[in-house]
Amino acid sequence: MDLAAILLIAVGLSMDSLAVAVASGMALKEIGAGGSLKIGAFFGLFQAGMPVIGWLGGSAFMWLISGYDHWVAFFLLAFIGGKMVYEAVWDSDEVSGKNPLLIGHLLVISVATSIDALAVGLGFSALRIPTLVPAAVIGAVCFAISSTGAYFGNRAGEYLGGRVKAIGGIILISIGLRILLEHLGVIG
Repeated sequence: MDLAAILLIAVGLSMDSLAVAVASGMALKEIGAGGSLKIGAFFGLFQAGMPVIGWLGGSAFMWLISGYDHWVAFFLLAFIGGKMVYEAVWDSDEVSGKNPLLIGHLLVISVATSIDALAVGLGFSALRIPTLVPAAVIGAVCFAISSTGAYFGNRAGEYLGGRVKAIGGIILISIGLRILLEHLGVIG
């Protein structure tokens, strides 16, 4: 997998975190650089760790899906992306009245926003793609995007919320379709 594809996956996966980071920033009176970096660090670490966990789990069950690996990757990414688009259009993701900078709250929202990365790790495993470099890129991109989102969310209001999640979903669906078409020999 080339760096461009990894970066697109990283950006796509980061859209959930961005939407929650923006909402977290909006929920605080003042966030400052430290709060923005804290949110970004939690999201980035979980986004980096989940693909590794998914890859390890997928490796254990590879014999079950080896003939269908490209279909598995396509359906996982299409499902995740479709879910993100659906949530962006029909659901509202609002941060509860809790302080988004509390450790317990950050752990919960970090896990919730990184479940999609677990499924991507399963897809990497199915495609026999080593996961450490992609996981590091995903984590770094998510850190940067989430930190920036929390900071600007605090200043910009609710304008960005659902749009960024929909864009992330479309990116993931596109990548899944590309993987499928490459394995079927439609594109090179």
